[in-house]
Amino acid sequence: MTTFARDDRSVLGRWWWTVDRWTLAALALLVAVGILLTFAASPAVAERIGYEPLHFLRQQLMFLPLALAMMLGGSLLSLTGVRRLALGVLALSLVLLLLTPFAGIEVKGATRWLSLGLFTIQPSEFVKPAFVVASASLLAERRLRASFRGDLVSFALLLLIVGLIALQPDFGATLALSAVWLFQLFLSGAGLVWIMFLIAGAVGLAIGGYLLLPHVASRVDRFLDPSSGDSYQIDRSLDAFLSGGLFGRGPGQGTVKEVLPDAHTDFIFAVAGEEFGLLLCILIVGLFAFIVLRGFVRVLREHNLFVLLAVGGLLAQFGLQAIINMGVTLDLMPAKGMTLPFISYGGSSLIAVAFGMGMVLALTRRRPGSEAWL
Repeated sequence: MTTFARDDRSVLGRWWWTVDRWTLAALALLVAVGILLTFAASPAVAERIGYEPLHFLRQQLMFLPLALAMMLGGSLLSLTGVRRLALGVLALSLVLLLLTPFAGIEVKGATRWLSLGLFTIQPSEFVKPAFVVASASLLAERRLRASFRGDLVSFALLLLIVGLIALQPDFGATLALSAVWLFQLFLSGAGLVWIMFLIAGAVGLAIGGYLLLPHVASRVDRFLDPSSGDSYQIDRSLDAFLSGGLFGRGPGQGTVKEVLPDAHTDFIFAVAGEEFGLLLCILIVGLFAFIVLRGFVRVLREHNLFVLLAVGGLLAQFGLQAIINMGVTLDLMPAKGMTLPFISYGGSSLIAVAFGMGMVLALTRRRPGSEAWL
């Protein structure tokens, strides 16, 4: 039994029968898993640094209604509405990103947060999905009007953003955003020579980061040779997965959250593995894979280039962030402070990811002339 009749022509009625309800359900389940794991991982971290046990859980629950409103409200938008929203968020985020190196809060050697009174905000989290949609619009317009060099405008905007993010510094985020942009460029039909040239530039950027930034070199060296430095967090993370086994040690029975400072953020996947076992980890991986693959299946039936580029970029960003976070906890790639979407603690991350997925839901809705119906 559904809430709306098929002939309901109200805004919500049309939304219900055109939105991808399977993706919506998967996102809701991912949010529920996130709340469960925040409840499991955060009390020990909170007590260790002097907060009351449920501090982080209450903070996350405070931001959750805003995130859900952002996602569901965004999913109601038209294509024009998505463009306008993305451009507005991008403009505001760029202003805040410009202010961050000068007025931001330094945490663990990085200046990524701005204090706005009662809460702090991480502008780089919001600029990423907004840029993806803006870039999609520019690249699509380039294909429609040969005289408009949307590709060059998009590239210049990318350089501005990654330059500002690199100042924080956040080298991993600059590479991830660059990779998503290259993927969009490939989808737009850009020449292979251009793409190979830009890939070579990205490789050069990675080598430069290794040679010029000591913290990047340290993380890569420790990944390649654990004996070359402190690998305590990765070792404890791997121990947690081994300890959890197939079914886990049980809710509240894990110990990794008591020793890892980032157990509720960067290493929350390790908490899942220890307390709930391999089965929950497989469920989490499956949810991410389902959301990304279903989105691609739907959007590949589209004839609108802007929709293809925007959804493709947003899904690539969503999936890449999840892969990086889980890969780090499993020692499959160098350490990188990147949250697990909808699961790790963090108000900026939660709201920004909801913003991005709200646009995905809006862009993959069935529309006249669209074949995105699966």
